[in-house]
Amino acid sequence: MTDDELLHQFETQTLPYKQWTHRCHVKVAYLYLKQHPFAEALERMRRGVQAYNQSQNIPEGPTSGYNETTTCAFVHLIAATMQAYDGALPTTTADEFCDTHPQLLSRHALRFFYSPQRRMDPRAKTQFVEPDLAPLPRVGGCP
Repeated sequence: MTDDELLHQFETQTLPYKQWTHRCHVKVAYLYLKQHPFAEALERMRRGVQAYNQSQNIPEGPTSGYNETTTCAFVHLIAATMQAYDGALPTTTADEFCDTHPQLLSRHALRFFYSPQRRMDPRAKTQFVEPDLAPLPRVGGCP
């Protein structure tokens, strides 16, 4: 699937749920960050994930559904990686970006920044909660 096809399927909520993996999340965030300023890319990611989850009937609960802190923190990490490495390791597609930066493909990457207690804080689902172990790179603003 091309990057344009991926974004179209994501934005129209026609992407098969089986394909909505963590890698796919990273790819969509990368594509938004390539096309838009940070704040707009983050907002598109927020709205898109929420709309996609709703279209797939993903239940909202303490450990399921949309999580503002996770979304914001990962978009920060992806943007920081793009800023730091685009000159040295340029990529032109979302798959190439993911293959070049496998450190972003672990769902556990946020463990360097957040304790389990902070990530499980009920506020983290609905509002951005700052990390408690190490600061995120600053590339834009949350919320």
